[in-house]
Amino acid sequence: MKVDDPNIKWVSEPQLGLAGRMYLPLIVGGLTTTARHLISPKVTVSYPDQEPEISNPEIYRGVHRLNRDGQGRVKCVACFLCATACPAHCIDIVGIESPWEDREKYPESFTIDELRCIYCGMCEEACPVDAIELTSLYNLTGRSREEMVFDKEKLLSVYDQTKDKEPMRSPRLGGTV
Repeated sequence: MKVDDPNIKWVSEPQLGLAGRMYLPLIVGGLTTTARHLISPKVTVSYPDQEPEISNPEIYRGVHRLNRDGQGRVKCVACFLCATACPAHCIDIVGIESPWEDREKYPESFTIDELRCIYCGMCEEACPVDAIELTSLYNLTGRSREEMVFDKEKLLSVYDQTKDKEPMRSPRLGGTV
């Protein structure tokens, strides 16, 4: 490419006016934001003495759970879409042939490394049968890395803990919301 090529359109840098050359408007804007934060109500919570209140648990992304169907079986069909969509690569599924007529496969093992997870919700969005959901449980603790790797049984126990407080979100697949 040559400098005198007629197909090149050269653009000159725009000239700044007086307001663009002064920092005063930016400083006033920053001080206004600071003053607004000084007079706003404080939202600090003294955890664990005082439990924080989650304003909308439907949009909060906490601990994962594996949902059960109407017969008490795991809803997962081992399609591997959640593991494929996960940007952190924290989901590991081993699928086997299903003994039930309504699906081809189900997960023999389903594990999520909660320490590696970034809680983005991509697994929940990718699942075609709404088998995996993020709950509003936030107090996730463990004493070792092994405790923070949730297997199928632990994920199903989270469902058992949260099924009454947080029903499944998809009405077309058995949920109530």
